[in-house]
Amino acid sequence: MSNNTGQPVIHRGEDIPLVALWWMVLRIASTSFGGFMAMISVIQNVVVERRKLLSDEEMLNGISLASILPGPTAINVVAYIGYRLRGVPGAAICVCAAVLPAFVLMVALSIAYFHWGYGAAMSRAFAGVVPAVAAIVAVAALRMCRTAVKRPLDIGLAGGAAMVLLGTGGVAATLSAMALAGVAGYFYPANVSGNVPDNDGQSVREGSCTTLAAVLSVAMATLRANAGLLALMGIPLAVATALGRESGLLASLFVVFAGLSMLMFGGGYVFIPLFQQTVVQGHGWVTQQEFIDAIALGQVTPGPVMISAAFIGYKIAGIAGAAAATIGMFAPTAALAVLCARLVSGIRASVRLHGALGGVRAAASGMVCAAAILIGKSAEPNWLSVALFLLAALVLTRSRIEAVWVVPAAGLIGYFAF
Repeated sequence: MSNNTGQPVIHRGEDIPLVALWWMVLRIASTSFGGFMAMISVIQNVVVERRKLLSDEEMLNGISLASILPGPTAINVVAYIGYRLRGVPGAAICVCAAVLPAFVLMVALSIAYFHWGYGAAMSRAFAGVVPAVAAIVAVAALRMCRTAVKRPLDIGLAGGAAMVLLGTGGVAATLSAMALAGVAGYFYPANVSGNVPDNDGQSVREGSCTTLAAVLSVAMATLRANAGLLALMGIPLAVATALGRESGLLASLFVVFAGLSMLMFGGGYVFIPLFQQTVVQGHGWVTQQEFIDAIALGQVTPGPVMISAAFIGYKIAGIAGAAAATIGMFAPTAALAVLCARLVSGIRASVRLHGALGGVRAAASGMVCAAAILIGKSAEPNWLSVALFLLAALVLTRSRIEAVWVVPAAGLIGYFAF
């Protein structure tokens, strides 16, 4: 809830100090292995059930909002909770606390990776990791297809996007496929045919336009009211730039990853194809092998898998580069979640907006399938790679074992077997 100036009206969380909020989220983030749902589940348990800081309805609203906005879902939820409890400062503190443990661990792993070099021992370990990562992405693609691909249109969008990625590739082609899918979903949303009346007797087209206008109006009001506080999110970037010797390169890392994060719909695995096209083929910042290794290392850190951005940034510009890439990956979408925190009902009511996002998710599902194929092609062409792929897929689909355990186990097998 908020007042007419766009500032949040705090109720349950007004008595929780910012320091206590920081430590609460930091403890959760430090143990949130197993993907974004693990973090969201723990946060829900602590914030709603144990500490009664938010109601179940408020938490569900936050999860619904996070699921339709771009960016890492768990970080969007954390930003929403922080904003509801302590306004924009609370959102900024919660996001920093949620990302920090994974960032520190990823930087440490990156230092070890690039310091030791890609020697024989590491080569054997990652030879086992590659098919496991391909299996993780393939299983994620399967689960996404089950929820996002339901109509003939969805099948066409998913198949077409996969063929674009496998056939032509490139950032422009990938973005074009996602944009066309969004347009197709907007004009042909699920369960809507033509000008169907909504609950108020208006057409869906009119209702969606009204909703969009309201969303934009309230977003601009909130932006104006919170502009000064939102600017605080840029302080870490300014510090990273001041510490780095190549400020232009740091700015480039921030801008590239900020742009990419705004195109991430549906979670980290959706992001892998565009991520790969941009940093490998587009900018040439890492090799295909290093990209796969970055995704693998992201699987063994707590929190969002897209902390792999820190690996890329570290290779390009050291710790300052890792910071710039990480801030670019998480800060813009967290700020967007803050701006949209009071727009949940309007966004959820827009059938056309949901249709556009559904089209994007269908196309993204196809691209994730294609990404699994591309990653699989990088594996050693032998029976052991096939066996590791099948074993990892079986474990992920038939048990409750998380990817955080599958990746190191596959690396250990690869170290001794290859």
